[in-house]
Amino acid sequence: MGSFTSAGGRGVTTARLTPEDGALHVTHHTEGTLPDPSYLALRDGWLYAVSEREAGAVAAFSRTDPDRPALVGEPEPVAGDSPTHLALAGARLATANYGSGSVSLVRVQPDGTLQGPAQVLPHRGSGPDPDRQSGPHAHAVLPDPTGRWLLSADLGTDSIWVYDLAEPDERPRLHAEVPLEPGSGPRQLAFHPDGRHVYVTQELLPRVTVCAWDGDTGTLRPVSYVDLRPPESAELSASDAGAEPRGYPSQLVVAADGRYAWVAVRGHDSIVVLEPDTTGDELTQLAAVDCGGHWPRDLSLHPTQRWLYAANERSGDVTWFAVDPGTGTPRRAGSLTAPGASCVVFA
Repeated sequence: MGSFTSAGGRGVTTARLTPEDGALHVTHHTEGTLPDPSYLALRDGWLYAVSEREAGAVAAFSRTDPDRPALVGEPEPVAGDSPTHLALAGARLATANYGSGSVSLVRVQPDGTLQGPAQVLPHRGSGPDPDRQSGPHAHAVLPDPTGRWLLSADLGTDSIWVYDLAEPDERPRLHAEVPLEPGSGPRQLAFHPDGRHVYVTQELLPRVTVCAWDGDTGTLRPVSYVDLRPPESAELSASDAGAEPRGYPSQLVVAADGRYAWVAVRGHDSIVVLEPDTTGDELTQLAAVDCGGHWPRDLSLHPTQRWLYAANERSGDVTWFAVDPGTGTPRRAGSLTAPGASCVVFA
């Protein structure tokens, strides 16, 4: 589990999971090792983390002892400000640098260690919101299923940037910048299991946009969207509409069979259940439940598909839910205190 040490987090927290009830049992914290390890990624025997600071960095932790990840080498600078997200893309570790509005790539050595210097791919542009979109703010990076393309959601430019990774030893080439609705603030990306659809959470509207994806040509095309309503909105009269809390969608995850998707919405402090249609082109909101805390920054679905975990940043907890396989509705099953909680990943 990642955390913001600047908000009282204890670094990277390791916990064992009991599959019968989904409960987490803490075994170790990496306190004092890496500041603000807000987002994590796993590969083989390695754990990778960003350091979401102005002088951003990434770090590699050996998992020789799975309960006690050990920092290997010094954190590697990403030459970017506030890396908020990372993903493994072949032999590279990519970060989305929110503060500087760029994507950085650091080489992953065959032995799992990191080697700089970072390649930096700057974004340019702005959006109509003067407070949030005065410049680019890369918020997420995600390789496509073919491994050839890297997608980055940029909240500041209202667009998805697509990079060509075909030549692993060369600087990635910008292939396309795909505009979404002005003022929408794209934040996170998730592929449907069919590999032909990308779901984009948009923080400033709030909504999820469905995009068609062609991995042969690297073409991304918006096709539909679904607005995210607070759980109680169906009961509000038109005169009460102004009382609805504003929602700020964060992370979205999709079931392995593509039957359901779930998105965390801060402000509403909810988890919204979405159902893709048979084509994957449309999403329908089925239900919304309380996230079990305040400001759910991240959602993670356990590989068994039975348990859903919300990292509630401001209330400082990770709450888990049993997922009803028939309806997709999460039912709260437990909670763990985790100050500054920011993400959950499973080994």
